[in-house]
Amino acid sequence: MRFLGIGQYNDLGNLYRRLLAAGHEVRVFVSEADASGVLAGIVPRTEDWRAELPWIRAAGRAGVILFEGVDQGLLQDRLRAEGYQVIGGSAFGDRLENDRAFGQQAMAEAGMRVAPSHEFQDFDHALAFLRSQGGRWVYKLNGGEFPSTHNYVGELDDGSDVIALIEMHRDRWHSVDRPSFVLMQHVSGVEIGVGAYFNGERFLTPACLDWEHKRLFPGDLGELTGEMGTLVTYRGAERLFEATLAPMAARLREAGYCGYINLNTIVDERGIWPLEFTCRFGYPGYAILEELHVEDWGAIFTRMLSRDGLEIATHPGYAVGVVLTVPPFPYRSDYDVLSKGMPILFKGTPSPEDHAHLHYCEVALSEGRLVTSGVIGDLMIVTGRGTTVEAAQAAAYGLAGRVVVPNLRYRNDIGARFLREDRERLMNWGILPG
Repeated sequence: MRFLGIGQYNDLGNLYRRLLAAGHEVRVFVSEADASGVLAGIVPRTEDWRAELPWIRAAGRAGVILFEGVDQGLLQDRLRAEGYQVIGGSAFGDRLENDRAFGQQAMAEAGMRVAPSHEFQDFDHALAFLRSQGGRWVYKLNGGEFPSTHNYVGELDDGSDVIALIEMHRDRWHSVDRPSFVLMQHVSGVEIGVGAYFNGERFLTPACLDWEHKRLFPGDLGELTGEMGTLVTYRGAERLFEATLAPMAARLREAGYCGYINLNTIVDERGIWPLEFTCRFGYPGYAILEELHVEDWGAIFTRMLSRDGLEIATHPGYAVGVVLTVPPFPYRSDYDVLSKGMPILFKGTPSPEDHAHLHYCEVALSEGRLVTSGVIGDLMIVTGRGTTVEAAQAAAYGLAGRVVVPNLRYRNDIGARFLREDRERLMNWGILPG
Protein backbone atom coordinates (compact mmCIF):
# COMPACT_ATOMS: atom_id res chain seq x y z
CA MET A 1 0.00 0.00 0.00
CA ARG A 2 0.97 3.65 -0.37
CA PHE A 3 0.56 6.10 2.50
CA LEU A 4 0.89 9.88 2.38
CA GLY A 5 1.10 11.46 5.83
CA ILE A 6 0.19 15.12 6.33
CA GLY A 7 0.83 16.98 9.58
CA GLN A 8 2.71 19.70 11.41
CA TYR A 9 5.20 17.80 13.56
CA ASN A 10 5.33 14.21 12.22
CA ASP A 11 3.29 13.11 15.23
CA LEU A 12 2.55 9.76 13.58
CA GLY A 13 6.23 9.17 12.87
CA ASN A 14 6.44 5.79 14.53
CA LEU A 15 3.25 4.63 12.81
CA TYR A 16 4.91 5.46 9.48
CA ARG A 17 7.98 3.58 10.69
CA ARG A 18 5.82 0.51 11.35
CA LEU A 19 4.20 0.76 7.92
CA LEU A 20 7.61 0.92 6.28
CA ALA A 21 8.79 -2.14 8.22
CA ALA A 22 5.71 -4.03 6.98
CA GLY A 23 6.69 -3.33 3.38
CA HIS A 24 4.39 -0.39 2.57
CA GLU A 25 5.47 2.77 0.76
CA VAL A 26 5.35 5.95 2.83
CA ARG A 27 5.95 9.65 2.17
CA VAL A 28 5.41 12.29 4.87
CA PHE A 29 4.82 16.04 4.70
CA VAL A 30 5.80 18.04 7.81
CA SER A 31 4.68 21.67 7.69
CA GLU A 32 6.63 23.02 10.69
CA ALA A 33 10.24 23.85 9.84
CA ASP A 34 11.31 23.32 13.47
CA ALA A 35 10.14 19.70 13.20
CA SER A 36 12.27 18.92 10.14
CA GLY A 37 14.52 16.72 12.28
CA VAL A 38 11.75 14.49 13.63
CA LEU A 39 12.48 10.94 12.43
CA ALA A 40 15.03 12.35 9.98
CA GLY A 41 16.88 9.50 8.30
CA ILE A 42 14.15 7.09 9.38
CA VAL A 43 10.92 8.15 7.61
CA PRO A 44 10.91 9.47 4.00
CA ARG A 45 9.78 13.07 3.50
CA THR A 46 8.15 15.11 0.78
CA GLU A 47 8.34 18.89 0.49
CA ASP A 48 4.99 19.19 -1.28
CA TRP A 49 2.12 16.87 -0.40
CA ARG A 50 0.06 18.08 -3.35
CA ALA A 51 2.74 16.84 -5.71
CA GLU A 52 2.27 13.36 -4.24
CA LEU A 53 -1.45 13.11 -5.03
CA PRO A 54 -0.88 11.49 -8.46
CA TRP A 55 1.33 8.92 -6.69
CA ILE A 56 -1.57 8.14 -4.33
CA ARG A 57 -4.16 8.20 -7.13
CA ALA A 58 -2.11 5.72 -9.17
CA ALA A 59 -2.31 3.20 -6.31
CA GLY A 60 -6.11 3.05 -6.53
CA ARG A 61 -7.65 1.41 -3.47
CA ALA A 62 -4.15 0.83 -2.12
CA GLY A 63 -3.49 4.58 -1.80
CA VAL A 64 -4.26 6.23 1.55
CA ILE A 65 -3.83 9.76 2.95
CA LEU A 66 -3.35 10.06 6.72
CA PHE A 67 -4.00 13.38 8.48
CA GLU A 68 -2.55 13.98 11.94
CA GLY A 69 -4.23 17.12 13.25
CA VAL A 70 -7.58 18.85 13.77
CA ASP A 71 -7.02 21.93 11.63
CA GLN A 72 -7.54 20.59 8.10
CA GLY A 73 -10.94 18.96 8.23
CA LEU A 74 -12.30 20.92 5.29
CA LEU A 75 -9.35 19.76 3.21
CA GLN A 76 -9.99 16.16 4.24
CA ASP A 77 -13.64 16.45 3.22
CA ARG A 78 -12.65 17.92 -0.13
CA LEU A 79 -10.12 15.17 -0.85
CA ARG A 80 -12.72 12.53 -0.02
CA ALA A 81 -15.15 14.21 -2.42
CA GLU A 82 -12.43 13.97 -5.08
CA GLY A 83 -12.21 10.23 -4.58
CA TYR A 84 -9.18 9.94 -2.31
CA GLN A 85 -9.15 7.57 0.65
CA VAL A 86 -8.56 9.71 3.74
CA ILE A 87 -8.18 8.68 7.39
CA GLY A 88 -8.01 11.38 10.04
CA GLY A 89 -11.24 13.21 10.82
CA SER A 90 -13.43 15.83 9.12
CA ALA A 91 -14.48 19.47 9.43
CA PHE A 92 -17.13 18.36 11.91
CA GLY A 93 -14.49 16.59 13.96
CA ASP A 94 -12.29 19.68 13.97
CA ARG A 95 -15.11 21.71 15.43
CA LEU A 96 -16.02 19.06 18.01
CA GLU A 97 -12.50 19.23 19.43
CA ASN A 98 -11.50 22.85 18.93
CA ASP A 99 -14.79 24.57 19.79
CA ARG A 100 -15.43 23.30 23.30
CA ALA A 101 -18.89 24.84 23.61
CA PHE A 102 -19.93 23.22 20.33
CA GLY A 103 -18.58 19.90 21.57
CA GLN A 104 -20.59 20.17 24.77
CA GLN A 105 -23.72 21.05 22.79
CA ALA A 106 -23.20 18.00 20.56
CA MET A 107 -22.87 15.78 23.64
CA ALA A 108 -26.10 17.15 25.09
CA GLU A 109 -27.95 16.70 21.78
CA ALA A 110 -26.77 13.07 21.73
CA GLY A 111 -28.41 12.51 25.11
CA MET A 112 -25.37 12.78 27.35
CA ARG A 113 -25.51 14.58 30.66
CA VAL A 114 -23.02 17.43 30.65
CA ALA A 115 -21.67 19.56 33.48
CA PRO A 116 -22.50 23.28 33.37
CA SER A 117 -20.16 24.99 30.91
CA HIS A 118 -19.97 28.62 29.84
CA GLU A 119 -18.19 30.13 26.83
CA PHE A 120 -16.49 33.54 26.93
CA GLN A 121 -14.76 35.91 24.51
CA ASP A 122 -13.90 38.46 27.17
CA PHE A 123 -11.77 38.01 30.28
CA ASP A 124 -13.62 40.63 32.34
CA HIS A 125 -16.99 38.99 31.67
CA ALA A 126 -15.56 35.69 32.86
CA LEU A 127 -14.14 37.32 35.99
CA ALA A 128 -17.49 38.88 36.84
CA PHE A 129 -19.13 35.48 36.37
CA LEU A 130 -16.64 33.73 38.67
CA ARG A 131 -16.96 36.36 41.38
CA SER A 132 -20.74 36.03 41.37
CA GLN A 133 -20.83 32.22 41.21
CA GLY A 134 -17.93 30.99 43.33
CA GLY A 135 -17.08 27.29 43.26
CA ARG A 136 -14.42 25.23 41.48
CA TRP A 137 -14.09 25.66 37.72
CA VAL A 138 -11.94 24.31 34.91
CA TYR A 139 -10.49 26.90 32.52
CA LYS A 140 -9.85 25.71 28.94
CA LEU A 141 -8.90 27.78 25.91
CA ASN A 142 -10.54 26.97 22.59
CA GLY A 143 -8.51 26.05 19.53
CA GLY A 144 -5.48 23.86 18.91
CA GLU A 145 -2.87 26.62 18.99
CA PHE A 146 -2.66 26.76 22.79
CA PRO A 147 -0.60 24.15 24.66
CA SER A 148 -2.10 22.13 27.50
CA THR A 149 -0.03 24.13 29.99
CA HIS A 150 -2.34 27.13 29.42
CA ASN A 151 -5.38 25.24 30.76
CA TYR A 152 -6.06 24.97 34.46
CA VAL A 153 -8.12 22.78 36.77
CA GLY A 154 -9.27 24.90 39.70
CA GLU A 155 -8.51 23.66 43.21
CA LEU A 156 -10.02 26.29 45.53
CA ASP A 157 -13.71 26.13 46.40
CA ASP A 158 -14.16 29.90 46.09
CA GLY A 159 -12.66 29.99 42.58
CA SER A 160 -9.99 32.50 43.59
CA ASP A 161 -7.17 30.54 41.91
CA VAL A 162 -8.96 30.54 38.54
CA ILE A 163 -9.74 34.26 38.98
CA ALA A 164 -6.05 35.01 39.60
CA LEU A 165 -4.98 33.02 36.52
CA ILE A 166 -7.50 34.70 34.23
CA GLU A 167 -6.44 38.13 35.52
CA MET A 168 -2.87 37.27 34.54
CA HIS A 169 -3.93 36.03 31.09
CA ARG A 170 -5.97 39.20 30.59
CA ASP A 171 -3.04 41.44 31.47
CA ARG A 172 -0.66 39.54 29.16
CA TRP A 173 -3.02 39.07 26.20
CA HIS A 174 -1.41 40.66 23.14
CA SER A 175 -3.16 38.86 20.29
CA VAL A 176 -5.32 40.88 17.91
CA ASP A 177 -7.90 38.09 18.15
CA ARG A 178 -10.32 38.04 21.03
CA PRO A 179 -9.80 35.30 23.59
CA SER A 180 -12.07 32.27 23.33
CA PHE A 181 -12.41 29.89 26.26
CA VAL A 182 -14.80 27.96 28.43
CA LEU A 183 -15.33 27.64 32.16
CA MET A 184 -16.61 24.19 33.06
CA GLN A 185 -17.91 23.33 36.50
CA HIS A 186 -15.48 20.98 38.21
CA VAL A 187 -16.63 17.39 38.71
CA SER A 188 -14.73 15.09 41.06
CA GLY A 189 -14.48 11.40 40.27
CA VAL A 190 -12.52 8.99 38.09
CA GLU A 191 -11.19 10.34 34.81
CA ILE A 192 -11.53 7.76 32.05
CA GLY A 193 -11.56 7.94 28.26
CA VAL A 194 -13.32 5.79 25.68
CA GLY A 195 -12.23 5.61 22.05
CA ALA A 196 -12.93 3.77 18.80
CA TYR A 197 -12.27 3.89 15.07
CA PHE A 198 -15.09 5.07 12.81
CA ASN A 199 -15.08 3.91 9.17
CA GLY A 200 -17.35 6.60 7.74
CA GLU A 201 -20.48 4.61 8.48
CA ARG A 202 -20.03 2.63 11.68
CA PHE A 203 -17.73 2.15 14.62
CA LEU A 204 -15.20 -0.65 14.59
CA THR A 205 -15.16 -2.87 17.65
CA PRO A 206 -13.99 -3.28 20.28
CA ALA A 207 -13.81 0.19 21.75
CA CYS A 208 -10.95 0.95 24.12
CA LEU A 209 -10.70 2.44 27.58
CA ASP A 210 -7.84 4.69 28.69
CA TRP A 211 -6.57 6.25 31.87
CA GLU A 212 -4.34 9.19 30.93
CA HIS A 213 -1.68 10.74 33.16
CA LYS A 214 -1.44 14.33 31.98
CA ARG A 215 0.71 16.04 34.59
CA LEU A 216 4.48 16.11 34.35
CA PHE A 217 5.44 14.54 37.67
CA PRO A 218 4.44 11.38 39.57
CA GLY A 219 1.52 11.82 41.93
CA ASP A 220 -0.18 14.16 39.42
CA LEU A 221 2.04 17.09 40.33
CA GLY A 222 3.26 19.80 38.00
CA GLU A 223 1.93 21.32 34.81
CA LEU A 224 -0.49 19.74 32.38
CA THR A 225 1.32 18.21 29.44
CA GLY A 226 -0.12 16.59 26.35
CA GLU A 227 0.30 13.27 28.13
CA MET A 228 3.00 11.54 30.18
CA GLY A 229 1.67 8.01 29.88
CA THR A 230 -1.49 5.97 29.74
CA LEU A 231 -3.04 2.68 30.77
CA VAL A 232 -5.29 1.17 28.07
CA THR A 233 -7.41 -1.90 27.44
CA TYR A 234 -9.76 -3.14 24.73
CA ARG A 235 -11.87 -5.07 27.22
CA GLY A 236 -14.82 -3.88 29.29
CA ALA A 237 -15.66 -0.69 27.38
CA GLU A 238 -19.20 -1.66 26.39
CA ARG A 239 -21.20 0.35 28.94
CA LEU A 240 -19.17 3.54 28.62
CA PHE A 241 -19.13 3.31 24.82
CA GLU A 242 -22.90 2.78 24.54
CA ALA A 243 -23.56 5.76 26.80
CA THR A 244 -21.20 8.16 25.02
CA LEU A 245 -19.65 7.52 21.60
CA ALA A 246 -22.36 5.23 20.23
CA PRO A 247 -25.01 8.01 20.16
CA MET A 248 -22.61 10.12 18.04
CA ALA A 249 -22.59 7.62 15.14
CA ALA A 250 -25.33 9.29 13.10
CA ARG A 251 -23.69 12.71 13.17
CA LEU A 252 -20.25 11.27 12.39
CA ARG A 253 -21.75 9.36 9.45
CA GLU A 254 -23.46 12.48 8.15
CA ALA A 255 -20.17 14.39 8.39
CA GLY A 256 -18.17 11.71 6.55
CA TYR A 257 -15.88 11.22 9.52
CA CYS A 258 -13.25 8.49 9.07
CA GLY A 259 -10.67 7.96 11.77
CA TYR A 260 -10.17 7.59 15.50
CA ILE A 261 -12.32 9.48 18.00
CA ASN A 262 -12.01 9.58 21.78
CA LEU A 263 -14.18 11.09 24.50
CA ASN A 264 -12.68 11.97 27.86
CA THR A 265 -15.07 11.69 30.81
CA ILE A 266 -15.37 11.93 34.56
CA VAL A 267 -17.36 9.19 36.28
CA ASP A 268 -18.79 9.50 39.78
CA GLU A 269 -21.57 7.87 41.77
CA ARG A 270 -24.15 9.92 39.83
CA GLY A 271 -23.05 8.70 36.41
CA ILE A 272 -20.92 9.73 33.42
CA TRP A 273 -19.88 13.32 32.73
CA PRO A 274 -18.35 13.80 29.24
CA LEU A 275 -15.60 16.41 29.05
CA GLU A 276 -14.03 16.76 25.60
CA PHE A 277 -13.52 15.03 22.27
CA THR A 278 -10.26 14.11 20.59
CA CYS A 279 -11.07 13.84 16.88
CA ARG A 280 -7.78 12.54 15.49
CA PHE A 281 -5.15 9.96 16.29
CA GLY A 282 -4.23 10.37 19.93
CA TYR A 283 -0.60 11.04 20.82
CA PRO A 284 0.82 8.93 22.38
CA GLY A 285 -2.42 6.93 22.48
CA TYR A 286 -2.07 5.41 19.01
CA ALA A 287 1.29 3.86 19.95
CA ILE A 288 0.03 2.43 23.23
CA LEU A 289 -3.04 0.93 21.56
CA GLU A 290 -0.74 -0.65 18.97
CA GLU A 291 0.63 -2.79 21.79
CA LEU A 292 -2.76 -4.53 21.95
CA HIS A 293 -3.31 -4.94 18.19
CA VAL A 294 -2.96 -8.43 16.73
CA GLU A 295 -2.85 -7.05 13.18
CA ASP A 296 -0.62 -4.31 11.78
CA TRP A 297 -1.78 -0.81 10.88
CA GLY A 298 -2.07 -1.62 7.19
CA ALA A 299 -4.61 -4.36 7.87
CA ILE A 300 -6.62 -2.14 10.21
CA PHE A 301 -6.69 0.77 7.75
CA THR A 302 -7.69 -1.56 4.90
CA ARG A 303 -10.62 -2.85 6.94
CA MET A 304 -11.72 0.70 7.76
CA LEU A 305 -11.67 1.86 4.16
CA SER A 306 -13.10 -1.25 2.53
CA ARG A 307 -15.79 -1.57 5.23
CA ASP A 308 -15.61 -5.35 4.87
CA GLY A 309 -15.57 -5.97 8.60
CA LEU A 310 -16.17 -4.18 11.89
CA GLU A 311 -13.87 -6.03 14.28
CA ILE A 312 -10.24 -5.30 15.12
CA ALA A 313 -8.35 -8.31 16.45
CA THR A 314 -6.92 -7.32 19.83
CA HIS A 315 -5.07 -8.91 22.73
CA PRO A 316 -6.81 -9.26 26.09
CA GLY A 317 -5.40 -7.56 29.15
CA TYR A 318 -3.74 -4.18 29.43
CA ALA A 319 -1.02 -2.05 27.89
CA VAL A 320 0.99 0.62 29.69
CA GLY A 321 2.74 3.40 27.81
CA VAL A 322 5.40 5.63 29.37
CA VAL A 323 6.49 8.89 27.70
CA LEU A 324 10.24 9.53 27.92
CA THR A 325 11.30 13.18 27.77
CA VAL A 326 14.28 15.48 28.23
CA PRO A 327 14.39 19.17 29.26
CA PRO A 328 12.72 21.57 28.58
CA PHE A 329 9.65 19.40 27.87
CA PRO A 330 6.78 20.40 27.82
CA TYR A 331 8.20 23.77 26.71
CA ARG A 332 10.22 24.76 23.65
CA SER A 333 12.52 27.43 25.05
CA ASP A 334 16.26 26.59 24.93
CA TYR A 335 15.77 23.00 23.74
CA ASP A 336 18.66 23.53 21.29
CA VAL A 337 20.92 24.38 24.22
CA LEU A 338 19.66 21.93 26.82
CA SER A 339 19.05 18.64 25.05
CA LYS A 340 18.84 18.65 21.27
CA GLY A 341 21.34 16.38 19.54
CA MET A 342 22.02 14.23 22.61
CA PRO A 343 22.87 10.56 21.94
CA ILE A 344 20.23 7.96 22.77
CA LEU A 345 21.79 4.76 24.06
CA PHE A 346 20.66 1.52 25.69
CA LYS A 347 21.82 -0.80 28.42
CA GLY A 348 22.43 -3.84 26.27
CA THR A 349 21.62 -4.06 22.58
CA PRO A 350 17.83 -3.90 22.05
CA SER A 351 16.43 -7.06 20.51
CA PRO A 352 13.86 -7.07 17.67
CA GLU A 353 11.27 -7.78 20.36
CA ASP A 354 12.44 -4.72 22.33
CA HIS A 355 12.11 -2.53 19.24
CA ALA A 356 8.46 -3.55 18.92
CA HIS A 357 7.85 -1.74 22.23
CA LEU A 358 9.92 1.39 21.44
CA HIS A 359 7.86 4.04 19.65
CA TYR A 360 10.06 6.92 18.47
CA CYS A 361 8.89 10.53 18.54
CA GLU A 362 11.46 13.35 18.48
CA VAL A 363 14.51 11.33 17.47
CA ALA A 364 16.64 11.14 14.33
CA LEU A 365 19.49 9.15 12.81
CA SER A 366 22.65 11.21 12.58
CA GLU A 367 25.80 9.55 11.21
CA GLY A 368 24.33 6.19 12.13
CA ARG A 369 23.56 7.18 15.72
CA LEU A 370 20.14 7.74 17.27
CA VAL A 371 19.93 11.28 18.72
CA THR A 372 17.37 13.63 20.19
CA SER A 373 15.71 15.95 17.67
CA GLY A 374 12.53 17.92 17.13
CA VAL A 375 10.97 20.75 19.07
CA ILE A 376 10.42 20.12 22.81
CA GLY A 377 12.16 16.90 23.91
CA ASP A 378 9.33 14.39 23.58
CA LEU A 379 11.58 11.42 22.75
CA MET A 380 9.65 8.19 22.69
CA ILE A 381 6.93 6.02 24.20
CA VAL A 382 7.91 2.74 25.80
CA THR A 383 5.08 0.21 26.01
CA GLY A 384 4.41 -3.08 27.74
CA ARG A 385 1.54 -5.57 27.60
CA GLY A 386 0.24 -8.05 30.16
CA THR A 387 -2.83 -9.95 31.24
CA THR A 388 -2.77 -7.78 34.37
CA VAL A 389 -1.95 -4.13 34.92
CA GLU A 390 0.99 -5.16 37.09
CA ALA A 391 2.46 -7.30 34.30
CA ALA A 392 2.06 -4.49 31.76
CA GLN A 393 3.75 -2.04 34.14
CA ALA A 394 6.66 -4.40 34.73
CA ALA A 395 7.19 -4.89 30.99
CA ALA A 396 7.07 -1.17 30.19
CA TYR A 397 9.27 -0.01 33.06
CA GLY A 398 11.74 -2.82 32.59
CA LEU A 399 12.43 -1.58 29.06
CA ALA A 400 12.26 2.12 29.95
CA GLY A 401 14.98 1.55 32.53
CA ARG A 402 17.34 0.46 29.78
CA VAL A 403 17.11 3.72 27.82
CA VAL A 404 20.07 6.01 28.52
CA VAL A 405 19.91 9.73 27.64
CA PRO A 406 21.39 12.62 29.66
CA ASN A 407 18.72 14.12 31.95
CA LEU A 408 16.04 11.63 30.89
CA ARG A 409 12.72 12.02 32.77
CA TYR A 410 9.51 10.01 32.93
CA ARG A 411 6.73 9.20 35.37
CA ASN A 412 7.10 5.99 37.35
CA ASP A 413 3.45 5.65 38.40
CA ILE A 414 1.47 5.00 35.22
CA GLY A 415 -1.49 2.81 36.21
CA ALA A 416 -0.85 3.08 39.95
CA ARG A 417 -3.98 5.06 40.78
CA PHE A 418 -6.11 2.60 38.79
CA LEU A 419 -4.80 -0.24 40.93
CA ARG A 420 -5.04 1.74 44.15
CA GLU A 421 -8.59 3.04 43.85
CA ASP A 422 -10.05 3.75 40.40
CA ARG A 423 -10.74 0.15 39.33
CA GLU A 424 -12.74 -0.63 42.45
CA ARG A 425 -14.75 2.58 42.20
CA LEU A 426 -15.59 2.00 38.53
CA MET A 427 -16.67 -1.55 39.28
CA ASN A 428 -18.86 -0.38 42.17
CA TRP A 429 -20.53 2.17 39.88
CA GLY A 430 -21.15 -0.44 37.18
CA ILE A 431 -18.84 1.13 34.56
CA LEU A 432 -16.43 -1.82 34.55
CA PRO A 433 -17.59 -5.43 34.70
CA GLY A 434 -17.11 -7.09 38.09
